[in-house]
Amino acid sequence: MKKFFACLFFLTAELFSQNVNLSQGDLFDGEPYIAVNPTNGKNVVVAWMSMLPNGKIYIKTRNSFDAGRTWQPAVTLENAFMQATAADVSLAFNKAGEVFLSFINSNHRLNEGGVYVRKSTDGGTTWSKPVEAINVNADSGKFPIDRPWLCIDTSGGIFDGRIYLTTVNAKVAGTVSPPFHPYFVYSDGGNAFSNLQYLDSPNFLAGNIIRSPMPTPAVASNGNFYAVYSSYVPSQNIYPQYILAKSSDGGVTFTYFSVYAQTHIVHDTLAKKGYVLRSDPSNAEHLAFIFLDEKFGDADVTFIESFDEGETWSEPKRINDDEPGNGVMQDLVWADFDSDGDLAITWRDRRNGDGSGYASDYEIYGAVRLNGASNFSPNFVISDTLLPYDSVLNRNGNDFMCVEFNNDTLNVVWGDTRNGEMNVWFQKIGIEDVVSVNSQNILLENPNRFLLKQNYPNPFNPTTTIAYSIPSIIAKSGATKQSVNVVLDVYNSLGQKIATIVNKAQAPGD
Repeated sequence: MKKFFACLFFLTAELFSQNVNLSQGDLFDGEPYIAVNPTNGKNVVVAWMSMLPNGKIYIKTRNSFDAGRTWQPAVTLENAFMQATAADVSLAFNKAGEVFLSFINSNHRLNEGGVYVRKSTDGGTTWSKPVEAINVNADSGKFPIDRPWLCIDTSGGIFDGRIYLTTVNAKVAGTVSPPFHPYFVYSDGGNAFSNLQYLDSPNFLAGNIIRSPMPTPAVASNGNFYAVYSSYVPSQNIYPQYILAKSSDGGVTFTYFSVYAQTHIVHDTLAKKGYVLRSDPSNAEHLAFIFLDEKFGDADVTFIESFDEGETWSEPKRINDDEPGNGVMQDLVWADFDSDGDLAITWRDRRNGDGSGYASDYEIYGAVRLNGASNFSPNFVISDTLLPYDSVLNRNGNDFMCVEFNNDTLNVVWGDTRNGEMNVWFQKIGIEDVVSVNSQNILLENPNRFLLKQNYPNPFNPTTTIAYSIPSIIAKSGATKQSVNVVLDVYNSLGQKIATIVNKAQAPGD
């Protein structure tokens, strides 16, 4: 299919928002998490790890009540005890609009502390006192407090409002001996939590080789609780694999399925290899799993999905659309479903850097697949500049980014060092700006309208190239001649239409 490249439209930069520095710290701010209130889509909450001048890490939060247009001042949350330092924050709203925040508080020797949970009933402005969910000594000698990911049942079923919290043992050199386990606890209301339990079980053990078999949790719209964790037990599978644990009774009993045998693992020890499980709110049987894999030649963002509650899974699909096997590393993956089943995937990408593996300049990228479409959109850039590599990225504290997909709008947060220190950045993008659509993979609501095939750079600069496919436009318009007036609706990052451009398009050769 031929492409017609539109003339350059001269748009002022003020029409499109640039990345927003939410943390503005002078030392270190990293691993942010974002959540949008289901009862008020304009209420957005972000939390992150922040180092203060005393050398300790604290959790900071910031919230917005106008969909990210403006932000309230940052709030620094006191640690649970005097010797504590904080790490690994996550957020989740319940159906009533209360937001819960989980985080680690422990001393450096890991002999005191645990995972704690706070609650806010006013959209992230104030927070309750911390409640201990998991004690650092709950599994003696294992330190089961790392990666405390939070999710909440909003199904309206018998366990509606139940909070699930998954963790893994902390990596402490020379002190944690096998076997290693993924963990979980749950709570109805957040005031008290169940005893710590293993997520793995005989025949589906995490094993003795992978030191931190991190679980990634999700709750389906029918109330099923799921978690995927990594495993390497040769008697179970000759390859390292991902295993899905599924519970239909609130975490009392589980069934297990093999998700993916990883025959092409990523060997670079610096790569951020976190993986994400997500459940489709529009289809309780639909699960998506996103991870890093070298099946296609180098470290790529890889996607598989299940339409039968995790029993069977699709073949892996490569999401980053740079040249396969070009040696460019992608990592730092995250993902989220919109309420109508659209899926967004985000990651860190080095295709426009110097190509020198992990230590390369990078950008934050994304791709979207609309519900019912067979393919993802072309990749688009979320960060507004090529970000400089800094050796601080080699350390802990920048292992994750986050995206919340709400009302056809991506709310993205990540950490980068463009200012010389690690800060937390935010970008909001309406999918009207970035989604690729054609007549083969989705029906348009109005046959005389279309979505862009490609636009770059994104966010827009004063001069931006917009590309679209003439044959598909003409076919959709019903025109009898090989030319049509193409109407380009321009949206800002808040999803507001701010301009309409009419361009006469003619198919090549007509």
